Amino acid sequence: MKKLIVTFAFLLVAQFGFSQAVDEVFQKDVMKVIERSGAAGQMTSAKKQILKMIPEEKQAAFLTEFDTLLPKVYEATAKVYMEEYTKDDIKAMLAFYDSPAGKKMGEKAEVIASKSQDAMKDLQGDIQALVMKYMQ
Repeated sequence: MKKLIVTFAFLLVAQFGFSQAVDEVFQKDVMKVIERSGAAGQMTSAKKQILKMIPEEKQAAFLTEFDTLLPKVYEATAKVYMEEYTKDDIKAMLAFYDSPAGKKMGEKAEVIASKSQDAMKDLQGDIQALVMKYMQ
């Protein structure tokens, strides 16, 4: 009986260790998807937009703190991906981002984000008017 309990305990510990290793692989794959998707470019675009609102004498300190915050942003994003996507989904995304079209999409992410933000500025008044129309 004692051998059975020890064997069972060993199997539980081994299973737990194996599942953690699999989750680490999954998390690494998710981080690759986030990186290859151009998320860094999108964050760079957002950072440039925010930087315009920061007084020049405070910009260096802001950039230091902003860049320190980025790993936390990517970790939080990875957690969401791991909740919403399966391991097979992530593998398929990696395959796409390794394709020529996927690579181009990742490379253009900052440009697309920047141009989209500019386009939204032009529409902001229209959107605001629409919201006000229905809020009354």
